[in-house]
Amino acid sequence: MASREYEAVLKLLLEAVKAANNSRNAATDEIPVGISNRHVHLSQADLDTLFGAGYQLTPIKDLSQPGQFACSETVTICGPKGAIEKVRVLGPVRSKSQIEILAGDGFKLGVKAPAKLSGDLAGTPGITIVGPKGTVNTQEGVIVAQRHIHMTPQDAAQYGVHDGQIVQIRVEGPRGGVYGNVAIRATDTSALECHIDTEEANAMGVGSSATIKIIK
Repeated sequence: MASREYEAVLKLLLEAVKAANNSRNAATDEIPVGISNRHVHLSQADLDTLFGAGYQLTPIKDLSQPGQFACSETVTICGPKGAIEKVRVLGPVRSKSQIEILAGDGFKLGVKAPAKLSGDLAGTPGITIVGPKGTVNTQEGVIVAQRHIHMTPQDAAQYGVHDGQIVQIRVEGPRGGVYGNVAIRATDTSALECHIDTEEANAMGVGSSATIKIIK
């Protein structure tokens, strides 16, 4: 089989698998869960300061959301009361640096971080980021990520929700329960997944293979 024919067949197969997965999830109302730990998104200017002029991130693992990846680079974040080392940098670079911590990290760092959606940095505290080549003192950008569900507009129609809507989710299992204040983030470039952090996952015994259901 010619290379172009092989690629065309492979593309059709991948699209069929994706469609089947979406249909199965919609039929059962189940949504896969992604669990995130503390991490940092950097602007190119801050990346240059921390790692050297013109530095490029080193991807080591693709993440569930298209175009996003974990990097080999790590930094230390420092607050008024303490520091946390080896905080993973995620790519690609952004227009503004953003530091996503766990609620418990705030006590160690001495920083009171609000629960916010990614990119909503108004009124957030700053922090010091230390890299191998330099230090950055941010004026804002520290958040605890608000629980949210990524999906496409087509997914949103199937689940009967819309972008920006706040819903509740149910977690099954021995330690399961209901989480509220979960934001719907529906864009054309999203992959279906509910994002919670490690503290939230541990509280309800959620593993990487778990699923949730939306409660309106």
